[in-house]
Formats: sequence, structure tokens, C-alpha cells
Amino acid sequence: MAGRQRLLLDNAEQLVLVCGRRQPFLRRAGAAELAVLRGASLVVGLDGCIKAVGQADVIRNQFSEATFERIIDCSGKCVLPGLVDAHTHPVWAGDRVHEFAMKLAGASYMEIHQAGGGIHFTVEHTRKATEDELFTTLQHRLARMLRAGSTLVECKSGYGLNLETELKMLRVIERAKKSMDIGVSSTYCGAHAVPKGKTATEATDDILNNHLPKLKELKLSGEIHVNNIDVFCEKGVFDLESTRRILQAGKDIGLQINFHGDELHPMKSAELGAELGARAISHLEEVSDEGIVAMARAKCAAVLLPTTAYMLRLKQPQATKMLEEGVIVALGSDFNPNAYCFSMPMVMHLACVNMKMSMNEALAAATINAAYALGKSDTHGSLEVGKQGDLLIINSSRWEHLIYQFGGHEALINYVIVKGKVIYENERCETMSSY
Repeated sequence: MAGRQRLLLDNAEQLVLVCGRRQPFLRRAGAAELAVLRGASLVVGLDGCIKAVGQADVIRNQFSEATFERIIDCSGKCVLPGLVDAHTHPVWAGDRVHEFAMKLAGASYMEIHQAGGGIHFTVEHTRKATEDELFTTLQHRLARMLRAGSTLVECKSGYGLNLETELKMLRVIERAKKSMDIGVSSTYCGAHAVPKGKTATEATDDILNNHLPKLKELKLSGEIHVNNIDVFCEKGVFDLESTRRILQAGKDIGLQINFHGDELHPMKSAELGAELGARAISHLEEVSDEGIVAMARAKCAAVLLPTTAYMLRLKQPQATKMLEEGVIVALGSDFNPNAYCFSMPMVMHLACVNMKMSMNEALAAATINAAYALGKSDTHGSLEVGKQGDLLIINSSRWEHLIYQFGGHEALINYVIVKGKVIYENERCETMSSY
């Protein structure tokens, strides 16, 4: 194969493809047999896409060393797909560290919310912040996610609750999309809470009559490209009928349905999502058995958030039951002022320990299935020819160290690569093979 290439990752101890046959997602049986090559190499072309994957000697015979802009010796190391964080709220101002103490003292999420804390506290500060202030903090947060191995992140609005601030947040996310190396899938979440002074019905009408028409206009003009629509379907927030109206209207203007459901109370959100053709539903701590079956049939991804259940001391999502029933299980960090976690390796660890997922299932959930939840598994989530060259190199001879070492990713991740370009190189990375 002639021509210049961007990058050769040479002779990895383990090259974790995740998928090898262009599967758009992996259910439980597929995750049990993750595709892993040993003594293998990978080539990324100048267009940022993977050109070749195979045994190291075969790749060496196929390409001359002079072909490559950069070669990284991966002997004794593992190469994995860049991680995908399928649920985050990274654009906000203010700090809710004081609420952590309240939670530790026994206050529930809704008690804090009803006392003017929670989302409403963040909304007040986010409305006051300038676009530049919000962009600066978003840059720092996304950079931390990148260093922890995430190369594609879903980013929600939702701390504005009025048209002006929601658009401000979406412009900030759009700036990050265009200026940062990390991949971004943007989500309009104007129905994150009912604004003060409005009823849920009034808030729903405002979104339908003002927010979504403006989003459609800005999409057509090319100013803002939103990918997904989200609603917090919850008792005391948006009921099932309001949720249906908003999600359907979003779908009608070309947005993927990807919403919060069945978190604190059973709402039949899963059944609604399956009916509407939702791409994904998040949380699902209180999902019904019927909802699980409906999601499996509809190929609607379950984005599980072990950090949230852990920090709020909620019942854990029924990951193993979902997997047994054939649901496509994905993972997200739920990074927000209430669940301050940047690290998908820690999310995978919590998923294994608290939700009883296997390490294979957790990795599939944080790669190909999380990409599927964002409608991106044709380009992200596995190491296959034609996909984007987003990769991690970890300094260990077994990939499982990425999950096994709780909080150990800072010393373990050697390189983070996006489109074949090294975005983060950890010079202090320890050699873990002898540990």
C-alpha cells in the first residue's frame, strides 16, 4: 500500500479491537467474546482513519517505515479504542460542593431540589455567566476527560431553562466541537427542570413554541448543529405526556431522542422511549420489567450511570437483567455538579463492582455501545479499518488494568490519540507489567 501514513502503532501486546465485523453494537454474547489481537499493529492514515489492523509482521511487510509520520513502539503495551462517554452535563457555572455535605447528612436529591438547590442553584449561576466564562470552564473539563481516555463525549445543555441561556450553552458546546480535538455530540436539554415561576405545562409549551423552532432555524442557518434531544421525565418534573410531546417535536426536526428516564420513580419512560424510537435512555434505576423487554426489542440503548447511583445512594440499575434480556447497555459518567467524575475508567470499575457487569461488558459499554447510543458507532467505538483513529495506549500487558486499577488511569494511560494524532502523552507513565 503506497502513500504517506500518519501513524503506526507497532507490535502491541494486546490490540483490543472490541468488534471485528462492523457490528453497530454488542449485546451480552458479543461482549463475552471481545476481539483482541496479540502481537499486532495498527495504521492510521493522513485522513485520520484506520487503514490497516493485523499481525505486526504482516503490517511491516505491507508498509515501509519511511511511510509514517510517527511510529510508536507498543511492545508490552495495550492499544484500545478511545472511550466514549455517553452522558455528561459539562457546561455550567457555580459549585455545589456544599450540597455534598447535605447529601451525606441524609438529604435526598428531590429535597435539595425543592429547597432551591440542585439544578435551580446551577441555573441561577449559569444564567449570570458569560459565554466566554462557560467556554473556558468547558475546555478545562473536556481536557480532563480526554486525559482520562474519553475521545468522544456527549455534552448537554439544560442549566438555562430559558431560551437565551439554553442557546448560550449550545453555542459554547458548538465552539468546543469546532476548536477542540475531543469529539462532541451535543444535546438540547431545555426540559431538564421546570423553571421557577412556570408550571410543567407552561414550560412544555415554551419549549414547543419557542425553543425548538429557534433550534430548527439555527440548524438550517448552520450556526448550531444539535444532535440529540433530552427531557428529564420524572415525578414532579416532566410527566410522561409532556415528555412525549417534547421528544416527538424534537424528532420531527431531526434530533435523536436520548433522554433521562425512570431514575427516581417508575415512570414507564422505557416503554415510551421504545414506542418513539429513542436511540437511548439514561439512568433507568426504576425501570420496569416490561420496559426492559421493550428497549431490547426496539434496539434502544440503556445508558447506565453508576456514579449517580453511587453518589446519591440510589438503587443500582439492573445491568445484569438488562444484559440477560438483550438490551444494548452503554455507560456514561453523568459528569455534572451533582456527580463530579471525569473518568470513564472509574465508571467502568463502578459498573463492574456495583452493577455486577463483567470487564468485557463494561468495556463494550464504554466503547461501541456508548458510540451507538450517540448514533456514532459507524465511525467510533472499535478499532476497525475505515473508522476514526481514536485510540488509547496503556502501559500494561493486559487491557483489564484500565478497569482493575480504581483511580489508576493517570499513571496507566500512556497516550491518547485522536484521528491518528497524539493529543496527550504521559511522560511519567509507570510500567505496570511487573505489578
